[in-house]
Amino acid sequence: MLEAPMLIDNENVAATAGATFDRLNPITGEVSTRAAAATVDDAIKAANSAAAAFPAWSETSPEARRAVLNKAAELMLARTPDFIQAMAAETGATEGWAGFNCYLASNMLREAAGMTTQITGEVIPSNKPGSMAMALRQPVGVVFSVAPWNAPVILGVRGIAMPLACGNSVILKGSELCPMTHRLIGEVLRDAGLPPGVLNIVLNAPKDAAAAVEALIAHAAVRRITFTGSTRVGRVIAEVGARYLKPCLLELGGKAPFVVLDDADLDEAVKAAAFGAFFNQGQICMSTERIIVDSQIADDFVKKLAAKAVSLKAGLPGEAGCALGSMIGSDAAARVKSLVDDAVSKGASLLVGGTVNGSIMTATVVDHVTPAMRLYSDESFGPVAAVLRFSSIDEALALANDTEYGLSAAVFGKDAMRALSVAKRIESGICHVNGPTVHDEAQMPFGGVKSSGYGRFGGKAAINEFTELRWITIQTQPQHYPI
Repeated sequence: MLEAPMLIDNENVAATAGATFDRLNPITGEVSTRAAAATVDDAIKAANSAAAAFPAWSETSPEARRAVLNKAAELMLARTPDFIQAMAAETGATEGWAGFNCYLASNMLREAAGMTTQITGEVIPSNKPGSMAMALRQPVGVVFSVAPWNAPVILGVRGIAMPLACGNSVILKGSELCPMTHRLIGEVLRDAGLPPGVLNIVLNAPKDAAAAVEALIAHAAVRRITFTGSTRVGRVIAEVGARYLKPCLLELGGKAPFVVLDDADLDEAVKAAAFGAFFNQGQICMSTERIIVDSQIADDFVKKLAAKAVSLKAGLPGEAGCALGSMIGSDAAARVKSLVDDAVSKGASLLVGGTVNGSIMTATVVDHVTPAMRLYSDESFGPVAAVLRFSSIDEALALANDTEYGLSAAVFGKDAMRALSVAKRIESGICHVNGPTVHDEAQMPFGGVKSSGYGRFGGKAAINEFTELRWITIQTQPQHYPI
C-alpha cells in the first residue's frame, strides 16, 4: 500500500486530525493508496503557503525558473518506474501508457522552461506628448489547478508547468482516483529545486471535494483556475469561478468525430481510428468516439476496422500480448456496456467486442449508429468505435457537428486540400488531416470549443492564460492638465 501525505512548503503534511481516505485498485479492489484527506482548513493552509511564496518566485529570473523546470524534466524521466507503479495500482494503467505519460510530461516541462524568456510585451505609440506607453505581461499570483486521473502525469504537469514558468505559484489538487500519482509530481518539482510553497499538492476524500475546491477558488490570493475533466464538473467550476470573478481555463469532455472521405487510404485510416478509439481503453478526452464514413467505402472500412479491433487483446496490466488494459473501474466498464446494449437494442450492429469482465472491456465496433441511440450523443469514454455513414460532404459535416462537444477531430482523404476544407468546417478546437484524433504536443495550443471548454494550454498560447496584460506608462516630460 502506498502512503500519500499532502506536500505543503516542500514538507509531508498530514490532514487535520490525521484524516485519510483509501483509493482502491480498480482491478483487485485492494487498497492501493492511503492518502491525506484535506479539510477546508488544510486547503486554506496550502493557499496561504502559495501566496507567501509568490512574491519571491515572481521576481526570480527566467534563467533560474528555466533551470528548475529543466531539472524537473530530467527527474520526471528518471522516476518513470515510480509513476508506472502508482498508475498501475491506482488506475489500472498499462506500463506503456504510464511511460508515455512521463515522456510527454517531461517534454511539457522543457517547453515551459523555454517559455520563460518568451513572456514579452510591447511599446505602444501614445497620442499623449511626453508619454511612453507599454503593454507588459506579469504573473497573476496563485494558480489553482485541478487534474484528472485518465492521463494523470500529462494533465497534472500541464496544469502546473506553464503557470510556474510565468512566475506564478501553484496549488495542484490531486485526483481522488490517483492521489499518489499526483503527489509524485510535487516530489519531482521539489527535488528539482523549486522553493517551498511555490507548488503545493492538496489531496482530499471524494466527499470533501466540493468544499475544498470552493475554498481554494474563493481564496483571495488565487487568481486563475485550471480544470481538466468532465463537462459536468467543469460547469460547476466555471460557475463558482464566476461568482468570485476568477477566470478559468477549462478542458472538458469530447465526442471526437473521425471523418473518412471516399478517397481515403483505408489502411491508414483504420490504423488511426483504432488508435484513437481504443488506446488507453478510450479513456482520453480526444478519443475517437464517432467514425463518420462515406457510404461508398463504409463496408470495406468497417471490415478492416473490425479485424483490427479483434487483434487488440484486453487484459490485466503487464499481461503478455495485451494492447489494452483496465478501465478505471468495473462501474465504468458497465456504463460503457450499457451504451452498446442500448445501441444494439435500437438497431445498431455489434460487429466485434462488447465483452466486459470486471474492469476489462474488449475493443468494440458498433455499426449503423443513429441519433436515437445514447452512443450517438453520450461521451462513452471507453473502447468503443461508433460507426455512422454519410452520402455527401454536407451530411458528414452535419453529423460531425451534431454534438455539444468540440475538442478534437480528424479527416482522412488523399486530396489534402479537400480534406482541409472539411476540417475547417468542423466545430472543434483541434483537427488533424490524415492523423488520429488523439495527439498532443507540448508547444501546441490545446483546447476546445462548445461544451469541451475554453482557453488554451500549451506554448505561447498558455502565456496569455497565466499572465496579466498591464498598460503602464512613463511620463518623459512635464505634463499639462486642464485644471
